[in-house]
Amino acid sequence: MTIVARFCNHPVRDALFRAMRTLEIVHRTRYEYSSPVTLGDYRLMFRPRDSHDLRLLRTSFAIEPAARVRWVHDAFGNSIAIASFDVETQSLEFVSRIQVEHYGVPPDLLPIEDYARKLPFSYAAEEAPDLARYVERHYPDPNAAVGNWARQFLDADGDSFATLERMCRGIQNGLGYSMRFEPGTQAPAVTLDTASGTCRDYALLMMEGARSLGVAARFVTGYLYDPALDCAHLESGVTAHPHAWMEAYLPGAGWVEFDPTNGIIGTERLIRVAVARDPEQAMPIKGSFIGDAGVGIRTTIDVEVRALDCKNGDERELMPIEAMPPAA
Repeated sequence: MTIVARFCNHPVRDALFRAMRTLEIVHRTRYEYSSPVTLGDYRLMFRPRDSHDLRLLRTSFAIEPAARVRWVHDAFGNSIAIASFDVETQSLEFVSRIQVEHYGVPPDLLPIEDYARKLPFSYAAEEAPDLARYVERHYPDPNAAVGNWARQFLDADGDSFATLERMCRGIQNGLGYSMRFEPGTQAPAVTLDTASGTCRDYALLMMEGARSLGVAARFVTGYLYDPALDCAHLESGVTAHPHAWMEAYLPGAGWVEFDPTNGIIGTERLIRVAVARDPEQAMPIKGSFIGDAGVGIRTTIDVEVRALDCKNGDERELMPIEAMPPAA
């Protein structure tokens, strides 16, 4: 049996912040099985890539039962931990703890190239081959439902960024958020038809909408920082969840973040962990096990995303990134 872990942060609607923030993310996922199981390999996406807008300060990673861990980079350059197990077990737990400095990009300052300011546009010859698969439509679109939906956000001016901004906020305001526990990500046409979905469903809908307008788009998995949750878990037990959004490639500005679940753009509150061409390539946790027919599974996910000036008395030492095992 294959299992994956996917949850989303609930919508937030308060003001945006664009200054640098130092954040700590603690992600615990625990599986409990009704009878002993043999675990297959697990593919884990917890460690962000260091970049100009995201600096990884410290990290630690624990697995119970003990596992052999090797680190690789996938086809998109994401850092992946692959955990292999030798024992039967009735429980499995992953705990990732990271500290990052993150900088937002004010969307009103994006230096988009003149030729890409209006839709439609064509990517430059040196970029087009690399972006081709990100522009290509990936999902069936019966009766051009997604394409027609996307075109409603165009106006006479055809401004590329403004169109994507309207699409992002159109999803937030026009569709209902609904947490799902079924495997996989909903097809964009289904999300439109039901007018509801999760953050992963919304990200994929906007990706396919942007692609229908000739704009390259990719999927992002990570976390959302909500200032309202700083220290809130200490008093109420309220937690965050892994989150998902999308990026569109605008020449001159590069990959620009759009979070259609919350209607936010280019903010330091979106903490990127991994990117991919399709949601199925960016699962935070993906693995398998062998057990008795009908074995039951109980899953518990607890995520804390907080600014480091939120003091909670938890002073567990983190491992500096230099001490992490090298990528294979």
